[in-house]
Amino acid sequence: MATTRTFARPVLALALLAALAGCATTATAPVAPTPPPTPVADSVPAHDNLNAVLWQQGSVEYRLIAGQTYRAALGQLDRAIKTPDWDALPKGERTVPARGLPPAVIVDVDETVLDNSIYQARLVATNSGFADATWNQWVEERAATAVPGALPFLREAAARGVTVYYVTNRATDLGPATVDNLRALGFPLADAGQFMGLGTVVEGCEARGSDKGCRRQLIGRTHRVLMQVGDQLGDFLDIGANTPAGREAAVGPYRGWVGERWFVLPNPTYGSWEPALFGNDWHRSEAERRAAKRATLRLGTPAPAGHE
Repeated sequence: MATTRTFARPVLALALLAALAGCATTATAPVAPTPPPTPVADSVPAHDNLNAVLWQQGSVEYRLIAGQTYRAALGQLDRAIKTPDWDALPKGERTVPARGLPPAVIVDVDETVLDNSIYQARLVATNSGFADATWNQWVEERAATAVPGALPFLREAAARGVTVYYVTNRATDLGPATVDNLRALGFPLADAGQFMGLGTVVEGCEARGSDKGCRRQLIGRTHRVLMQVGDQLGDFLDIGANTPAGREAAVGPYRGWVGERWFVLPNPTYGSWEPALFGNDWHRSEAERRAAKRATLRLGTPAPAGHE
């Protein structure tokens, strides 16, 4: 028995040492470091419209400016109705005297009465650009929301007997979806003829491209136009040369009408102002268009060396 106990102690001791050695090896084994998370900015492609879309969708300032614009228009409405010769059509588009004609207001649709920032947000999220197919699909969803201030203003105008014409560069075949969207939001639109899309035929007037002059002229044949509301210069008059200088020259004679007969809404996401910066050539690559736009940035005059 004694011999057995003497032999067992060394065996147990060796087993214990082996176990401890195993534990030590496990505890001190190197652990591979966890790689740092990839920054979101490195995995999401840049898109020129990100800030513009976020501003339209989320800023209080956008809602205030839009509401302010429509309240200003409402403040001029009764004065316009009561002034027999008041007219908001530019020179050359009035073909019959305005006096005595029933009153009308002309509004653009996109970013003027309907907010399409959801469509723009989808383009940012997918790092893509405008395409007729995706745009048409969006319009058919009939999901655009109302621009702040637009609905109460146009309802007040209709309540005063003013006909609202929706003059838009949405194609005429998008008319049914657009009318549905407008009516669902409560915009006054008793007759589908109040929608005038791109492609509307105007007898005796041939439109150039997407110019709206012929459609405005058509309305002016039967109505006295009290006001125009839009987010693009082309919503108010046709532009002869879509260059920065040409745009300034076109609006020059009518600056006094802005805030009185013409009411302009902000739209930083798109518009004819953009192609004016790269020669209206959409065939140029995105990099070429971006370079041309960057070249127009005003950087000011650098301070001389050593200036404090």
